Amino acid sequence: MSSDRINSPRARKLISPELHAKMFPPERQAGSFIFMDAPQHTHYRRLLTGQFTVRRMRDLKPRVHEIVTAQLDAMIEKGPPADLVQDFALPVPSLVICELLGVDYGDREEFQRRTSKLLSLKTTVDEQIEVGTELRRFMQGLVQDKKRSPGDDLLSGLINDTDLDDELTGIANLLLIAGHETTANMLALGTFALLEHPEEFTKLHDHPELAENAVEELLRYLSIISMGVARHAKEDVTLGGATIREGDTVVISVPAVNRDETQYPDPHELRVDRPRGHHVAFGHGIHQCLGQQLARVEMTVGFTELLRRLPTLKLAVPVDEVPLRTDMSIYGVHALPVTW
Repeated sequence: MSSDRINSPRARKLISPELHAKMFPPERQAGSFIFMDAPQHTHYRRLLTGQFTVRRMRDLKPRVHEIVTAQLDAMIEKGPPADLVQDFALPVPSLVICELLGVDYGDREEFQRRTSKLLSLKTTVDEQIEVGTELRRFMQGLVQDKKRSPGDDLLSGLINDTDLDDELTGIANLLLIAGHETTANMLALGTFALLEHPEEFTKLHDHPELAENAVEELLRYLSIISMGVARHAKEDVTLGGATIREGDTVVISVPAVNRDETQYPDPHELRVDRPRGHHVAFGHGIHQCLGQQLARVEMTVGFTELLRRLPTLKLAVPVDEVPLRTDMSIYGVHALPVTW
């Protein structure tokens, strides 16, 4: 199976050569290692592995705690009602990834707006190309700034390993988008799930030592990469009695795998004290998410402090009025009105 969906036989068949060249020029493909196979993927993975060590992510925990506390202080001071997405779930991972990459937090509205457009299922191909170009231009400027004045951030560290602007721009683009969108949606949708299951909310509040367990359970239960993981077959494969032909596209349903009844008892139930088991919310194998340890730290601290500070948290609107992100490639909620 191949991850290179950009140059897959099916992509080449469905997209004209002219449009393919417009959508995926070489400079745009550089650094986008999630759409690559070995050995190209291996090259980029090695560049980043040293930057995303478990130890480094855990060393960030005190700073993550400071960011979470500051956002909760501001939200509580402003008073209810609040939109948990804008006041907490989005700012926390955005601040963390900005610090990690060395991006000015003042630029967050610019990249968040463009990222949202890029991930919208309603965005046309021409709009995708335009927004993608704008994001690359933004990151190219950042790369040049880091080359002139390097700091102790991750992007400056990568400059020591490669001086290719297109590679650095592609890597930074990918990390910035993945580093705030996914965790932000897990914080918001995870809180929504806990509010819909008050007994689990209370259990986690009363037993904060369950936080790491609860994070794994929420990742399994929610599976926000709901559109699935796409691969294409490089040769004929027989699986489960079915034959997948060379060139065929395969989409792995993450929610289906994470709620597999042969792997989990009562998989459709949310249990924050469920014994930690294997799930594929972060992918699997060589393409498993590089930033998963950082995401775990952010969610563990975020849920623990949110429930500790706001034990009476509740929805400020009826459940069916919460706007779900069914129009986006990453699932979640557009807003989460809450009160306390």
